[in-house]
Amino acid sequence: MSRWKGLPASLDQRVRQLVVQLRRLKDHSGLSLASLAAKTAYSKSSWERYLNGKKLPPREAVEALARVCGTDPTRLLALHEVAKQAWEAGPPQPEAELTEAEFSEAEFPEPEPPAPARRRPGARGLAALGVLALLVVAAVALLLVRPWQDDAPAGPDRGAKAAARAPGAVPAFTHRAGETYACHVRRTGAGLYAGRSRTATAILGNGTSGWEAVEAQCLLRHRGYDPGPVDGIVGENTMRAAKRLQQAAGLPVDGIVGPDTWKALRR
Repeated sequence: MSRWKGLPASLDQRVRQLVVQLRRLKDHSGLSLASLAAKTAYSKSSWERYLNGKKLPPREAVEALARVCGTDPTRLLALHEVAKQAWEAGPPQPEAELTEAEFSEAEFPEPEPPAPARRRPGARGLAALGVLALLVVAAVALLLVRPWQDDAPAGPDRGAKAAARAPGAVPAFTHRAGETYACHVRRTGAGLYAGRSRTATAILGNGTSGWEAVEAQCLLRHRGYDPGPVDGIVGENTMRAAKRLQQAAGLPVDGIVGPDTWKALRR
């Protein structure tokens, strides 16, 4: 097992995730950096920079590492696609420090005088605070019990009904056998939206579940690519529909919904 150097603290989390996966793949293969250089078109020093977060590896290097290690590159390429966007965006610019001359000329606000000491509440004040505390406890208990709400039976589109009871809140996704969701696609300023998730970067591979998967299934169906039941779980039918969309849009056909596929879905 290689003893890796710590990754730079300024490295974007999306790039860090890609590098960690490449390191694990290299360690699992048992290959040294010299062996990787001999089996690929990239030098030992290049692999050292790629695997220590000093430079983003090109897409071809990721494919070469997966090929040498005997693994499917699909997930790694999806991670690389997201990492490339983060790398090209660049790290946030640090704030410039003032020079000694600038510091001496800078104007700073005068410190505010200390606040006067507060008077301790008397007996009436303590009683009022006690009543207020009881009211707060009672209000919290009512919110937890919610006696004004009927128990909603489990059934299709249960998550959407819960969301309707709490405007703006996104309920936790919980899948139950046979449960499906309705699709109401509309066009917004950011493109098509099915009301389930506004993500544009989530990576959805086989077996992924959640509101992002429901959003993707609704948008696929809206565009005429049948994903099967809209149940929030990415399976063979959803991936087959995604491949058909990718092929029509001129994208790499892998069935995984990533940033480029989201753009095609929301157009």
